[in-house]
Amino acid sequence: MRGGVVLSINNQQVAGYAFLRGLFEDDYFPDQVVAKGKEILLRLCARIEAEQPADLAALYALTEAATEEFNALEAEFEAAGSEIETFAREEICEDFGFVADAYGYEDADLAQLVAARDW
Repeated sequence: MRGGVVLSINNQQVAGYAFLRGLFEDDYFPDQVVAKGKEILLRLCARIEAEQPADLAALYALTEAATEEFNALEAEFEAAGSEIETFAREEICEDFGFVADAYGYEDADLAQLVAARDW
């Protein structure tokens, strides 16, 4: 959801996926901030569906924007007494990889998907 609008995701694999599940299950990570991370990933999916990147370079441009949103979210984690630490980084990166695979970009490089990260 963004501003009360439900994002329409057509990819059924993505629609049924529990983004950032490990973070939601761990009390160290505040649910309200993790939910914002989930929204970032869902917006990324919606953009992939809308723009249909023709190649990996186009996909990386979209994931770079989403990664920048996670960079900004780090301050909210810190304000809530948490941080994007090792476990969180792994969970977030894993979900970026899932998104790439779900949309047929199996050759995407995981490090390149989140190359803009500062966490």
